[in-house]
Amino acid sequence: MSVRQSLLAILDQGPCYGYQLRAEFERRTGSTWPLNVGQIYNTLERLERDGLVAKGETDEQGHVYWAITEDGSAEVRAWWSSPIARTTGTRDELAIKIAVAATLPGVDADDVIREQHRASLAHVRLLDGLRRQSVTAGDGHGERAEAEAFARSLVLDAMVFAAEAEVRWLELAAERLSERPSQRRALELTTDAPKRGRPAKVL
Repeated sequence: MSVRQSLLAILDQGPCYGYQLRAEFERRTGSTWPLNVGQIYNTLERLERDGLVAKGETDEQGHVYWAITEDGSAEVRAWWSSPIARTTGTRDELAIKIAVAATLPGVDADDVIREQHRASLAHVRLLDGLRRQSVTAGDGHGERAEAEAFARSLVLDAMVFAAEAEVRWLELAAERLSERPSQRRALELTTDAPKRGRPAKVL
């Protein structure tokens, strides 16, 4: 939802056309979340369908401007005043991969974790380097450049912390696997008939 809400928030500052809206989004996120123009227009069409934006005038260059509606402005205000809700379930590919590797016979879960740990550490180093560059990128280049660099550094901070947390989780997983070998690869394929219907939620 953050792309949808972010585009609405930008439009709350004034009408924009598609490419302009993409450029404004990238300026404010340090180009850390690239959007293609097709995604922008698909989002705008859904916002129009929901009554949150309206298609406006076309200028002499053929740019079609989109403007926020009163309902759209109300949604932006609601977004600013509402915390982001984190879901309790997980669709995290890495967590699922390690859990499956740890419970399947013939899979070296330790090796899977080691390879991922190396890749995750490299990712942390890359992000940390980008973060350091971003901190000084706007220095001495004017208020606009400083504001864009600051926005980029905020997003990169979040990415670095998430990547560092991933590394810590991998280290914990490796430690738990070494401490409890009896619980590893304990799930052979079952011959029990699965129950019909949705499984009960655990989380």
